[in-house]
Amino acid sequence: MSLPTSSDELGELLRHLTPDELAQVDALLADGPPWMPLPGPQAMAYASQADITGYGGAAGGGKTDLIAGLALLEHQRTLIIRREKAQTEGVVQRLMEIVGSTNGYNSQKGIWRFPIGKRGICEFGGLDNPGDERRWQGRPHDLKAFDEVTEQREHQVRFVMGWNRTPDASQRARVLMTFNPPTTSDGMWVIDFFAPWLDRKHPLYPTPPGALRWAAMLPGPDGTSRDMWVEGPAPFVVLDGQPCHTFDAADYRPEDIITPKSRTFIPARVTDNPYYMESGYMATLQALPEPLRSQMLNGDFSAGIEDDPWQVIPTAWVEAAQARWRKPDKLPPMDSMGVDVARGGRDSTVIARRHGMWFDQPLTYPGRDTPDGPSVAGLVVAARRDAAPVFIDVIGVGASPYDFLKDMRVNVAGVNVAEAATRTDKSGRLSFRNLRSQLWWALREALDPVNNTGIALPPDARLKADLCAPKWQIEGATVSVESREALVKRLGRSPDYGSAYALALLEGGRRAPPGQQGAYAASRRSYDPLDHINRP
Repeated sequence: MSLPTSSDELGELLRHLTPDELAQVDALLADGPPWMPLPGPQAMAYASQADITGYGGAAGGGKTDLIAGLALLEHQRTLIIRREKAQTEGVVQRLMEIVGSTNGYNSQKGIWRFPIGKRGICEFGGLDNPGDERRWQGRPHDLKAFDEVTEQREHQVRFVMGWNRTPDASQRARVLMTFNPPTTSDGMWVIDFFAPWLDRKHPLYPTPPGALRWAAMLPGPDGTSRDMWVEGPAPFVVLDGQPCHTFDAADYRPEDIITPKSRTFIPARVTDNPYYMESGYMATLQALPEPLRSQMLNGDFSAGIEDDPWQVIPTAWVEAAQARWRKPDKLPPMDSMGVDVARGGRDSTVIARRHGMWFDQPLTYPGRDTPDGPSVAGLVVAARRDAAPVFIDVIGVGASPYDFLKDMRVNVAGVNVAEAATRTDKSGRLSFRNLRSQLWWALREALDPVNNTGIALPPDARLKADLCAPKWQIEGATVSVESREALVKRLGRSPDYGSAYALALLEGGRRAPPGQQGAYAASRRSYDPLDHINRP
C-alpha cells in the first residue's frame, strides 16, 4: 500500500475506518515508527524512486525531518553533509527529539548508530575547505544527504556523490539534496543541476514536481562535468556529441556505455507543514524583506539573487552582456587574445578571443593536455588570427609558453598581475593595489551599462560564475581585488575563464595592414603591447 500524498487522500482513508480501527491506528502510532512523512510533498519525496531528489524551495517545508526520516527508517549507512560540519548540529538535535535519546551517538567522531528504526549508521560531515571532499573518498553510503546544498561547492558535491553505493542488493541507494533558492551567485549551480524544474529557459521546463528525468554527468573537453539529459533510463553511447541508444555493446568498452541516473525536484512550502502553520511561522516569513520573502515564503527561484556588496562585477551586468551575444555571419578582425594557463589539478587552460567588443566562445583545454610551453604555444598559434596581440599570464606556468611564443616572433605580452598598476580608474580618482586589480576593474568598467560599450560575452555559465566571483575592498583611494589564491580557497576553483577574458580586454599594437606583413613583423619584435595600453 502506498503512502497518501495529500491531506485529501489521508482524510479519505481515515473516513473509511471504524472508531475501533482508528483507536488501533492511534495505538500503533504511539508504539510504532518514531516518524512518519507528512502527507503531500514530504511523503512524495520520501517515496520517490529518483536516484537524486531535490527537495525544498521555500522555508518550513520539512527538509530536516525528511533527512531524519530516511536515515532512520530506510537506509543502512547515511552521510549528512553541510557546508560546515558544525551546521549539522540542527539535524542532530532534531534526531535526538525523534529518537528520544542520544544512545549510540558519538559526538567526537560524528557518528550515530541508531538504536531504533533500521538501526543504521549515520555520519555527519562538512565541506568547509577545498579538498575536504577527499575525506569521503571510497566511503560508501546508501544515502548521501546534502542539506542546504546551495551553500556547497558543486565539484565537492559531485565528488562525494561518486560513492553513493551499497554492497547489499536489497538496499536502495539514493542522493537527497535539500535547499532554499540561492541567495548568492555561488549557489546558482543547483538551478542548472535541476534545470528541467527550475530554469525557465531550459527546453525541458516545466517538468512537473516529482516527475523523473534522466541525466548523465559527462566530462567535457576541458575536463569538467557536463549534464546530458536523455529521454529515459536506457544505456547509451555518445556519438558526435549526441546520445545514441542503438548500438552494439560488443563494439564498445564497458566504460564507454553510459547508464543515466534519474533526478527529480519536489517543491515544499510552509503551508505543507501543519506544525509550522500552527506555530505562526508563516507570519515570520511574511515579515521578511524582498527578495527573501519571495524566496523563503514562496520558493521563488526567479527572485533576485543578491550580489555581495563588494562583488567586483554585478551579476546583472554580466547577464546583460551575455544576452547581447550573437555570433555574426562574418567575424570582424581579431583584436586580442587572453591566455590563462592551467596550473594543474582541476584547472583548465583557457583562451579568450576578442573582436572589437565582441568576445568569442572560450577555447578550453584540461591541464593534462597542456603540460608544457610548446603545447600551449601551439594552441595559441592555431587560434590566432589577424596578427592579434596575445596577452598571457606569466606568473608560474605561464612563463614557458610566453618564451616559446616570443621565440616564434608572435606579438605576445607577458602580464605579471602582481606588478604595480599603470593607470587609475576611469574617473581618475581611484588607484589600484596591483595590475590584477587594474585589469579586473577595467573589465568592470567595460561591463558597466553607464559606459555603453556594447560589450558582448558568450553565454557560458563557467565564465559568468568566474566574472561574478571576485570581491574588492578599498583602502583610502586604492582598490584591491581579491587574489587568485583567496578565490581558490573560497570557491574551490581557479577563475581561469574570468582571468582569460580580463586579459583579452587589453589592447596592443595594430594589425598588419594588407601587404605590409613583413614590415610589421620586423617592427613588432621589440614591441611590448602593455607599454601602449596601460597608460592613463
